[in-house]
Amino acid sequence: MSDLCVFGGSGFVGSEFCRVTKRNVKYVMREDRCPLSTESVYFIATVHNYNVFEDLHKDIDINLKILMDVIKHLTPGESVFNYISSWFVYGHTDLPATEDSDCHPRGFYSITKRTAEQLLISYCHTFDIRYRILRLGNVYGLGDKGASAKKNALQYLINRLKNNEDIQLYHNGDFYRDYMHVTDVARAIDLVIEQGDVDQIYNIGSGDRVRFKTLFDLCVRATGSQSKITPVVPPEFHRHVQVKDFYFTTDKLKSLGFQQTIGLQKGIEALCR
Repeated sequence: MSDLCVFGGSGFVGSEFCRVTKRNVKYVMREDRCPLSTESVYFIATVHNYNVFEDLHKDIDINLKILMDVIKHLTPGESVFNYISSWFVYGHTDLPATEDSDCHPRGFYSITKRTAEQLLISYCHTFDIRYRILRLGNVYGLGDKGASAKKNALQYLINRLKNNEDIQLYHNGDFYRDYMHVTDVARAIDLVIEQGDVDQIYNIGSGDRVRFKTLFDLCVRATGSQSKITPVVPPEFHRHVQVKDFYFTTDKLKSLGFQQTIGLQKGIEALCR
């Protein structure tokens, strides 16, 4: 197989992708911007909408400026650029979302990720470069060192359950998401890069609508936690930048023959050990 250049291969999803892919991976150093092969996969990004309180420029600098510094080195007529995006770009849209759904993102992270998609598409069309955009759903699994209340909240809550710490549960868990294990997410990314059509957007997830309260109750049982759980209304800022419910279709991914290997119950129970 041909070489694959990886930007951001040390993060939660990027490192798992590098572990499962059979491609010859060429890692790009953090400070470098030049691709090392004609095909690249790009994981670099901020991870939540809260940077606005500490650094007004962080999402713009990382999600847009670094991306521009990278894509200007792509080779017209030869390069293929695979951009890892997020379900956050959809914002408030009709559900289940499809790759063609209107996007109405809120929050600096969400907006800059969507802007990055649009700038990439425009640049690639202008300079005869092929691209794919992969929008990830909620990713869970072992190894996310950056899990917090702001990012990968499921693992953050599981960690609190293990320690029998008090938990405030937004909407009492009565909301919906699409979850897929990080290993299956990495496999799906690899499949789209290998077989997916260029100049297309792919949703990467299970395609299943999961009620968070059902998932959370499974976590409580699996951990045997004695945590005190209190239903709360999310803060105003969270309600402004985040949608209450989200799930999307993954028909395009499944049309490539993708099948999950780690069911939700099995994956969650492993995370709760």
